[in-house]
Amino acid sequence: MRELRDVARAGLLLTSWAVGEGWSRPSLFRRLKEEGWTGLGQGVWAEPGARTDFRIRLRAAQLTTPELVVSHRAAAWLWRIELLRVEAEFTDPEGVRKRTGVRVHRSALPAEDVVERGGLRITSVDRTLADLLLSGPRDEALVAVDSALARRTVTAGEQRVRRVPLTRLDAVAAALGQRSRGATRARGWLTLADPASGSPAETVARLRMHDAGLHPETQAEVVTLAGRVLRPDFLLRAQGVAVEIEGYAYHGRREDHRRDVARFNDLQQCPEVRIALRFTAEEVFRSPGTVIATIRRAVGSGGAGGGAPRLP
Repeated sequence: MRELRDVARAGLLLTSWAVGEGWSRPSLFRRLKEEGWTGLGQGVWAEPGARTDFRIRLRAAQLTTPELVVSHRAAAWLWRIELLRVEAEFTDPEGVRKRTGVRVHRSALPAEDVVERGGLRITSVDRTLADLLLSGPRDEALVAVDSALARRTVTAGEQRVRRVPLTRLDAVAAALGQRSRGATRARGWLTLADPASGSPAETVARLRMHDAGLHPETQAEVVTLAGRVLRPDFLLRAQGVAVEIEGYAYHGRREDHRRDVARFNDLQQCPEVRIALRFTAEEVFRSPGTVIATIRRAVGSGGAGGGAPRLP
């Protein structure tokens, strides 16, 4: 009878594997407790001292039910696509299996929509984004789409790494074209995607402005009197209003903060910019009404030469 660590695979052990090696259930559970194995449910155990993080829990679910494919937010997380929230989600192509503690979607899954990544069977990038657009909500889906379309600095383990764009708008549209239920609404949402978006907060801010009837340019080019080219996050050019969104991880170093202050001051010296506004990611997520009201006031204060009239 082999030791439990020898029976385990990549740090995980199934009760059925140990029993198959000759362990009786009473002696198995006694040994698991003595050695400090962590139960993950459904007869899955993690080795003593192992980190039972999100990836491990996804592997545990797929070990006991191999037919499940990691999908939706869970697949997006594995692709290092930024999200507003993460959830353990799978797709069951046969639509018959249930699991506690995870969300299971039921949908056909062509073989070309499934890939292996990090020892897990997951949906492809385009299939993942199509699933999110079909299931909603809109803002969460578009945060993921914008992230996948852009070059982003994302979290990988305990580090921040630069990630290349993962797909193109036409590829996501093609993935939606293969679906029927909910595809019309999803295609409408996809028209609001913007590869120039720089962060989840920028995506949400842009959508809040869109819903309020404000349609700024993203990353528009403006030039200072000294000839320096700047690209504010958003520019309502006719009204001369620039809007900047600060992410949670901003100003990690003193030099970064100094450069940002200088950049903001330069932005206000551009002939195209009458007013420059700054908002934190926290304001965008928690007080969007206040953000929009502030932008409206700036837009409406342009005077006779300020461009468009006050929006309704």
